[in-house]
Amino acid sequence: MVLSRKYKDMNLYDLICSAQENDYDALEELIKREQKNIYASFCYLGASKENISDLTQEALFRMSKNIKHLKNPKLFKSWLGQIITNLFYDELRKKQRIPESISIDTYWQNDDENENGALNICDNTLKPDEKTMGKELSEIIRELIIKLPEHFRIVIILRELQGLSYEEIAKITNTNVGTVKSRISRARNKLQECLKPYLI
Repeated sequence: MVLSRKYKDMNLYDLICSAQENDYDALEELIKREQKNIYASFCYLGASKENISDLTQEALFRMSKNIKHLKNPKLFKSWLGQIITNLFYDELRKKQRIPESISIDTYWQNDDENENGALNICDNTLKPDEKTMGKELSEIIRELIIKLPEHFRIVIILRELQGLSYEEIAKITNTNVGTVKSRISRARNKLQECLKPYLI
């Protein structure tokens, strides 16, 4: 119990360093922290429903296998973002087409799911009507992100979901920083424009 708490309280940098030193408990904690985020990234990227779990497992496998080769632990998020992006592009090449636009809610598994498969997020500070409105808006945003053109979708996910810098995204997408900023700005504008009717 004490050992488990030790790793849960570790900051990301120390956790990565420990995992690189063959500390399997640290690696296990790192996997626990990242798996949901990786899964969500593939959902938002629009990877095919039947492949999301496999892609997530493959990303975690590559992360675990190659973590020793990461020279600078501070670049972990960027490095992991590259793994996710490469796997997504690999899937696109296999399919030779852009994935269909689908609702992300069908992927989430939770004890609080309702009969329609939509995720209910409990928040005691919100009134029932506010909860419903927030949930509906969240669903709309997810669907809008999936419908964005691929080059907009990837940069907005790397920025907003993975938290990467413009420089890191430019490196991952083989573009310059100016292009990345422009694409993120245009993606945000598209989302805001589509959301206007829901925010009045």
